Amino acid sequence: MEIGIPKETRPSEYRVGLSPAGVRMLATRGHTCYVEHDAGLSVGFTDTDYEQAGARLVFSHHEAFARADLVLKFARPLDDEIHLLRPGSAIAGFLHLPSAAQSKLDFFLKNEITAIAYEQIQTDDGQRPVLRMLSEVGGRLAAQLAAQLLQNDRGGKGILMGGMPGVPPAEVVVLGAGAAGCSATQAFLGMGAQLTVLDNDIQALQRVHERCPHAVTMLANTANIRRTASFADVIVGAAATAGQAAPVLITREILKTMKPRSLVIDLSIDQGGCFETSRPTSHDKPTFVEEGIIHYCVPNMTSVVARTASHVFFNAAIPYILEIAQKGLDTAIAENPALARGINTHRGKVINLLRFEADKED
Repeated sequence: MEIGIPKETRPSEYRVGLSPAGVRMLATRGHTCYVEHDAGLSVGFTDTDYEQAGARLVFSHHEAFARADLVLKFARPLDDEIHLLRPGSAIAGFLHLPSAAQSKLDFFLKNEITAIAYEQIQTDDGQRPVLRMLSEVGGRLAAQLAAQLLQNDRGGKGILMGGMPGVPPAEVVVLGAGAAGCSATQAFLGMGAQLTVLDNDIQALQRVHERCPHAVTMLANTANIRRTASFADVIVGAAATAGQAAPVLITREILKTMKPRSLVIDLSIDQGGCFETSRPTSHDKPTFVEEGIIHYCVPNMTSVVARTASHVFFNAAIPYILEIAQKGLDTAIAENPALARGINTHRGKVINLLRFEADKED
């Protein structure tokens, strides 16, 4: 199979679609990997690293797409990138098509592009192995970012996350007890914060209670969300289902009840966000203030820990990439239900994709 690994072109996107280790695994099985010049430089992977692994270097973005039967990206493609795809080819990445522009979906359908969304690959027991690993990175990073954004020099209230003797710690609320929420909970607790976790799944709350007994758990009904928002210094939105729009849990009305200069971090922004006031930001300008509350809503937040994120991604995704390369796309989809659940479009048809009406991203 001909496989393309282009350099990511989204602003502040430092991750890469496949590491040299993955290229070596494909090359030794007889597949050809076309890696764009400097594709992995931000992660610390040089062109020499890729060449020694068996890659063929290409020196244009167009060539990395046009030569490939399968394009491996990390972030969702930009509009000008999808037009580089060869009709009938496939693209894999964290695509988040439910929140993408309709024009992008129309192009995939018209040109019979197979869109493989890593975030939707799901095993029979309900686990999403690729998404889970990146979600855990995002959850841990949320705590790291929150500690900085609470500082006065970042516009925050000037609160030390873990407090001091005689001074209470920060009050942190996590909405969602999935992979990202649990990871964030553990990280915040490690910093000494006071944690409250809300979810509408009692079994998920039970798991949090068992793993993190110092965290308070509550059902995510409107009354409890309103109550916790009133005292929170930080709210982390981690409520989302892959392939669907994130539920809006914090309305503008509830946001107005929060203490001034409190912080919200929307980990679900790539699926529309779970705060009514959320809008996508970037690493260059990651925050904005709405109703007196600091908002952090960067869709590709784990890009700034690109080396960790790229290695974690490789560990989770490589079995599926190898299966596609070895068996061919149609056979791999037919034989692997987990992979099949990650297919958004195939042969001109929409598959496993729930769209929603909202302002779409590019």
